[in-house]
Amino acid sequence: MILSDSRILEEVGRGHIVIRPFRPECLGSNSYDVHLGPYLATYQDGALDAASPNPVHEFPIPRSGHVLIPGQLYLGVTEEYTETHGFVPFLEGKSSVGRLGIDIHSTAGKGDEGFCNYWTLEMSVKLPVRVYAGMPVGQLIYFEISGRVNKGYGQKRGAKYRTVSSHPTPSRMHLNFPERPARRPAARARRTRRT
Repeated sequence: MILSDSRILEEVGRGHIVIRPFRPECLGSNSYDVHLGPYLATYQDGALDAASPNPVHEFPIPRSGHVLIPGQLYLGVTEEYTETHGFVPFLEGKSSVGRLGIDIHSTAGKGDEGFCNYWTLEMSVKLPVRVYAGMPVGQLIYFEISGRVNKGYGQKRGAKYRTVSSHPTPSRMHLNFPERPARRPAARARRTRRT
């Protein structure tokens, strides 16, 4: 079941849900609005490698905004720090953001019970769109859990995003590889002899 506005407030009061800063006007009927933080990042290399760290270029969003371009992946971050204990948080884009053709996540909309951090956004657009730091960008929805959680996110050995950061965090997929796989040599182009 999805938590209602009154239940979200109850759980905030109990400390099971933490949202900082918490603004009552951002509480919807069954969600809480989160905002775009002050930084964006883009990957520096055109081709990414899942088995290696991929460097990013991070930059502050100017007061005049920044135009997102189709075909480019942008990593953003929420302005809000959150903690969720005893529930499963989902982050979805606001409908007004979707109607501008902005996707705020590629596949990572679900959080884990025990997740305590800012949310990194995997942003892409259908058309060029100017975005601004502090604009409402998404909404958190909280689901009740059926059954006991043996290990929350913070206790998982393989949890790769535990370090709290108010900056966009690039993929840490490379930590899933015990050793970097050897790359196959590039295939050589065959030369055809002319006769």
